[in-house]
Amino acid sequence: MNDQHDLTVILRSRFPIVAIETHEEARVIGLLERICNLEEQALFVWTVTDGLSRHGRSDSIPLTFEPVQALRHIYKTSQNGIYTLLDLHPFLDDPINQRLIKSIANDYQRTARTLVLVSHRIELPSDISRLTARFSLSMPDADGMRKLAQEEIDAWSRREGTRVKGSREAGNQLVQHLVGMSAADARRLVRHAIHDDGAITSGDIARVLKFKHEALGADSVLTLELETAGFSEVAGQSRLKQWLAQRKAAFVSEVQGLEPPRGIMLLGVQGAGKSLAAKAVAGSWGVPLMRLDCASLYEKWIGETERNLREALRAAEAMAPCVLWMDEIEKGLSADSDGESGGTSRRLLGTLLTWMAERKSRVFLVATANDIQSLPPELIRKGRMDEIFFVDLPDAEARAGVFRIHLRKRDFDPASFDIVTLATASEGFSGAEIEQSIVAALYEAHARGSRLSGEFIAEELSRTRPLSVVARERIQALREWARHRAVMADG
Repeated sequence: MNDQHDLTVILRSRFPIVAIETHEEARVIGLLERICNLEEQALFVWTVTDGLSRHGRSDSIPLTFEPVQALRHIYKTSQNGIYTLLDLHPFLDDPINQRLIKSIANDYQRTARTLVLVSHRIELPSDISRLTARFSLSMPDADGMRKLAQEEIDAWSRREGTRVKGSREAGNQLVQHLVGMSAADARRLVRHAIHDDGAITSGDIARVLKFKHEALGADSVLTLELETAGFSEVAGQSRLKQWLAQRKAAFVSEVQGLEPPRGIMLLGVQGAGKSLAAKAVAGSWGVPLMRLDCASLYEKWIGETERNLREALRAAEAMAPCVLWMDEIEKGLSADSDGESGGTSRRLLGTLLTWMAERKSRVFLVATANDIQSLPPELIRKGRMDEIFFVDLPDAEARAGVFRIHLRKRDFDPASFDIVTLATASEGFSGAEIEQSIVAALYEAHARGSRLSGEFIAEELSRTRPLSVVARERIQALREWARHRAVMADG
């Protein structure tokens, strides 16, 4: 993308207002300076601290510090040119400023004065927005980021007289996650990574992801999950693991002839391991995990809920390649909730389906759901997702795997326990319920002044009524639904 060419085309198209949302003010000013030199136009710059001045001159035009003063001067002057207004966004709600901006725009045919609004975020009234062209600075692609990182590595090596340490894989991941950031921010992060310890490590990658997420202005709707898992922590689900392993290369890096996978839905019994599987996708693929809490999308103001979803999806795309985990998706898109929400869930569904159909970025969607009956049929039909997997209660072999995993996590040797007996005694238990039986047994053993043993766990299992017993009819109905509509995650 050639920013100078594209912005020149917009300016020549005689739009009276151009809006540029960016943190890179210096880059925009430099770009406009080059364009104005070639087009033989005057360039003016305004800030609330320095007033309005011709670019390159230190003296400002008198009485132009306040936005209304600057806009009145621009409206009355006969000087054609580009008038760049930095951080005008807090003053755009003032009706006087709005009227002056419209007057300058409407007078463009007589005096060609182009207002260029530059800020990190610009929200314009509809009557001004229709007179405005929006322009976005291009971001360096992967090749550009690799070149930028290498420049910083070479500069550090020359200065310190030694080579930067770290694995090639860590370097590739760092470059991959820098994509989507400004060149200035990327350089700062590469310098930080190198100057910290003279090496590029996994810790530097986590720092880049955290910075990138915070720079997006992310809030409680979309969160970056730094603690992911690997499939070694997931018992069973062999068919799901195989499916994902076959598609890893096509998602993580471009494979000729293969489109990157787009997403899956995980249905199943509560506590059976859907959330852990979602974390394991990101962990095994080595990409960030973005969690969208569907229940937190809703706002009382009309339009704000849909906006929350759009901004969350936009933020996920900026984090690409990544896994977007839409947790308990039925809470946000329930087909039965519109009686109370005034059609909001239908609008949310439309926004999500449009994004799923049109997105170009490498965002792998993992949607988890407990109540399939409440989901709209448009979402769960084949084609919306690459595949729909049903995560059932673990069988005896998988339950044994769950016991081994959670005993090792608590520094116990599974070989000292009768795992086969425990797996048999826990028939009908979910993975989460098995973990809780170990936790409860640990408390019991501590209270008795003893070390954890299989007997304590077996006692706890005998006292527990698992969900498969408490909600037998509902779980059976869920299994029956999935029998001919989904792929079993284990098998």
